[in-house]
Parts: sequence; C-alpha cells; structure tokens
Amino acid sequence: MTITTSEIAYLRKIIVTAEKLIAKAEPARRGRPPKSGSQQQAKIATFKRIRRSGKELQAFRKMLVTERKKGTPVARLSQQHGISPAYIYQL
Repeated sequence: MTITTSEIAYLRKIIVTAEKLIAKAEPARRGRPPKSGSQQQAKIATFKRIRRSGKELQAFRKMLVTERKKGTPVARLSQQHGISPAYIYQL
C-alpha cells in the first residue's frame, strides 16, 4: 500500500496540530494556575490538601459554626479557608 503526497501532507498537518495542542496543555499539567482565574483561586489551587487531626477538626467546626451564626456567607468562608462550600455544609 502506497501513500500519496497529498495524504502525506495531510498527515503532517495533523502532526503539527497535535504538537500545538500538546504545547498548550503542558503548562496546565505542570501545576500552574489558570490565567483567567482570580489570584485567590490560583493561590488555593497551588496548595496541597491538608488533613486535619481530630482536635483541629473540632476547633475548625466550632469556628465555622460561630462564623455562620454571625452571618458570614459560606462563599467567603470557603475562599478564606481554601475549602469547598459543599465541605462547609457537610461539616
């Protein structure tokens, strides 16, 4: 089976397009924050996940309850502490 010159040109085009897509995707794979997000979201994205011990978790829950009773919005608390709003509701 032989490949024509037009088919070779088409395959080269596909390869160039694939290389461009890979080059675009590589900065995201390196853990760099997205350009379009706010600095706070980018800062949260670069941190590693933290597992709280039992005592720390109890203190954190108490603090969340007192903040919520004061009327602090869940969105603000989630941004402040780097956790999701769903996690706050779960606690």
